[in-house]
Amino acid sequence: MSEITKASKKPHQPRPDWLKVRAPAGENYVRIKNMLGELKLATVCEEARCPNMGECWSGGTATFMLMGDVCTRGCRFCNVKTGNAKLGLPPVDPFEPEKVAYSISQMKLHYVVITSVDRDDMPDQGSDHFARTVKTIKKLDPNLIVEILTPDFRGHENLIRHLAAAKPDVFAHNIETVERLTPTVRDPRAKYRQSLRVLESVKEFDPAVYTKSSIMLGLGETDEEILQTLKDLRAARCDVVTFGQYLQPTEKHLKVIEYITPEKFSQWQKFAENMGFLYVASGPLVRSSYRAGEFFMKGVIEKKRQNNLNLEEYKKGITNDN
Repeated sequence: MSEITKASKKPHQPRPDWLKVRAPAGENYVRIKNMLGELKLATVCEEARCPNMGECWSGGTATFMLMGDVCTRGCRFCNVKTGNAKLGLPPVDPFEPEKVAYSISQMKLHYVVITSVDRDDMPDQGSDHFARTVKTIKKLDPNLIVEILTPDFRGHENLIRHLAAAKPDVFAHNIETVERLTPTVRDPRAKYRQSLRVLESVKEFDPAVYTKSSIMLGLGETDEEILQTLKDLRAARCDVVTFGQYLQPTEKHLKVIEYITPEKFSQWQKFAENMGFLYVASGPLVRSSYRAGEFFMKGVIEKKRQNNLNLEEYKKGITNDN
């Protein structure tokens, strides 16, 4: 990065042209929306009002959200509904893993992203339900590439490792913002260092799994802080990072401090790539689950699988010769 400057706190501005997207439409979009509605399945695409929903659904992809559409956390950037953990939330659907796996089979996907709300009201915070879903999907289609985007499970490493043991191909957990802004942007139970530890502990448990995180820009962070966040993610051995523009979902949520230009996003992409991240997606409309990134990771994982298969065949040939 040629210059390190502080982000200026600008007054409210209208959205620039590069953030304007067409309304969702198309036959495939309608088919997926109807199918998910019939099965009573939630997607982060709808709950988070993702600007890419029309593009992704029209292309036949979606990010499934497990354990309902009510979260026990209250992050100030997120549009997902919040519930009180002490009062209890509706129980999870015990057949949800099978329903999700069935939906994926009907969508004929090669790469799927599974995420969930936080469920601090559950004894294991939903870790086993999440793991069962991954295993069910994998059992139905062993060739399917599964990415998971997880909560922090309050930093309980036994729960994180239980989910990692389900063998997702990509384990994502979002840092969301820089350390200084974390108490303002995220729920008080979500800690910056705790999120870094989630990614780090996954790598300690299974170095072969790819880890991924995401940073929102436009919340008042400085370039120095973004640089430090990237350094912290690399220190935690995070493989993939995405940068996207924070967009205010409703008037009740945090306001946008700055709209970052596409040129600045390109600068961050080049800088992160030079730091050694395996893949970087950076742009105003990029989100953690992003089709271009999924396409890239699909190629990386399929190549890795083929190399492992060739190695196993080689070992088997040696054994047979002996």
